[in-house]
Amino acid sequence: MSSQNTLVVEQLKKRFGGVVALDGVNLRILDKSVTMIIGPNGSGKTTLINVISGLYKPDRGRILFNGLNITGWPPYKVYSAGVVRTFQVPAVFAKLTVLENLLIAARSHPGEKLTVAPFKLKWSKYEQELVEKAFHIMQLLNIDHLWNQPASSLSGGQMKLLEIGRALMSSPKVVLMDEPIAGINPALAHMIFNHILELRKQLGLTFLIVEHRLDIALKYVDYVYAMASGKVICKGEPKDVVNDPTVIRSYLGE
Repeated sequence: MSSQNTLVVEQLKKRFGGVVALDGVNLRILDKSVTMIIGPNGSGKTTLINVISGLYKPDRGRILFNGLNITGWPPYKVYSAGVVRTFQVPAVFAKLTVLENLLIAARSHPGEKLTVAPFKLKWSKYEQELVEKAFHIMQLLNIDHLWNQPASSLSGGQMKLLEIGRALMSSPKVVLMDEPIAGINPALAHMIFNHILELRKQLGLTFLIVEHRLDIALKYVDYVYAMASGKVICKGEPKDVVNDPTVIRSYLGE
């Protein structure tokens, strides 16, 4: 794991009316690390992911990705830069096959340009390379046997894997994940985190993950930030953070 910071968040603030969702949040995410954000409901975890990914604009603060200031960029621009996200509820195209779902997630397809689309020879090779890339990703996620199945036929866990696969089609550097194992059985939850570690190893990815199921997730992550009331209240090694008295009190509502 590199000592370089891939993603840096400085003094990030976000307010919704009279509610302060983020109150001066600071993060430093190391390159090729798996970092987790924990905290009780309403602590600001998902808002933080939404601001980093461009869904919300911060009121103050800044976000740096590999030294580039991406603060306030729209989602498509953040995505193009190499920061992608998955959602707690997978946003797949139910009537399309697994392969089609992956292909549609690829960015900058030359065949989408009006001046190029009529000339198939100019983009057919790229299309073939995309299919090969999609199958490689499916193999990494162990869903290649489902390539021709409609997404609607997948189990909840398989849809989570497909959601990860769709994110990978853009060749990202950082993957933001909002509760990747929510609502699935423990065996598949462990499998998903094992896939995350393998993707980090194979593709050199950096992961920033929001997750509630600490009993499963903690053993797979390198570093943890704990949030409460829009602030980071503790950070460090997983075992140190979850045993911190301040973190325990935040979960107990004291």
